[in-house]
Amino acid sequence: MVVISKPAPMEQFTTTTTTSTTLFPLIDLSEPAAESKTKLVAACEEFGFFKVINHGVPIELMAELEYEAVKFFSLPLSAKAKAGPPDPFGYGNKKIGRKGDVGLVEYLLLTTDTQSDYQKFASIFGEAAEKFQCVVNEYVAAVKKMACEILEMVADGLKIQARDVLSKMLMDEESDSVFRLNYYPPCSPEFQDSDGRNLIGFGEHTDPQIISVLRSNDTSGLEIYLKDGNWISVPPDQYSFFVNVGDSLQVMTNGRFKSVRHRVVANSRKARISMIYFGGPPLCEKIAPLPSLLIQGDQDSLYNEFTWFDYKTSVYTSRLSDNRLGLFEKIAA
Repeated sequence: MVVISKPAPMEQFTTTTTTSTTLFPLIDLSEPAAESKTKLVAACEEFGFFKVINHGVPIELMAELEYEAVKFFSLPLSAKAKAGPPDPFGYGNKKIGRKGDVGLVEYLLLTTDTQSDYQKFASIFGEAAEKFQCVVNEYVAAVKKMACEILEMVADGLKIQARDVLSKMLMDEESDSVFRLNYYPPCSPEFQDSDGRNLIGFGEHTDPQIISVLRSNDTSGLEIYLKDGNWISVPPDQYSFFVNVGDSLQVMTNGRFKSVRHRVVANSRKARISMIYFGGPPLCEKIAPLPSLLIQGDQDSLYNEFTWFDYKTSVYTSRLSDNRLGLFEKIAA
């Protein structure tokens, strides 16, 4: 039996291209789970994106990590370059990936086991490197806990037995999760195009992992792509989190959830700082639609089974805007 989800509660955001308004889901983690899981499933089906409030991550911790990020990105380029070039982890500037994508962005890509990144930061921060590492570790642990709570609510909402079927991939010691800090400088007039529009900070893409949890300072720039073909600006909220459905979760729900296409446009007045936890499975994990979500078994599956290593390798050899799941879709007979 197919259960139609009730619409999630909405927050009103305004489009950047028209005068109409678009409504986005708002998930309150302090609400009873029975209420939230239905709203959560509806949000993942309709948008692949939602805002989370009352999340339990300490505001002080969020502010402390932002302070450490600002301190790093304020260093001279020669100092930051000691943490690069990205391999893929480390410091990067403008170049995104290996296939020629660029953006008005500086970034720091880290493993969620920051001990392996420690030496790079020790040469930059000196004695302060340990403080930076501790703050990142504490923040990632808190956000991962929230991500797992959300995934278990998703499993409940989909009526999947073993409610940890998704969250256990993030909790696995071999989980291939990553953490990213992005810095987008203000887009001054010389960086605007001939029509006065701001340049792209990070080009349109979907996230390949299971789930992404983003927080930013109070500077706008994030936009998501809607089914009607419009790009919509997401108003910032430094006290909340924004969650994206990733490609892997789209496959595991057999296309019921949609991996949201999004981008960042540089702001003309203020710098934007964002921090994103990308919850990924172990490299050897097989990614395929969950059997309980298939009515007639494998013949209903929209995707060929692949490992996370296979998909990650494919992603690294593609452009940001490519439909990267297209290579793994089953071709109708």
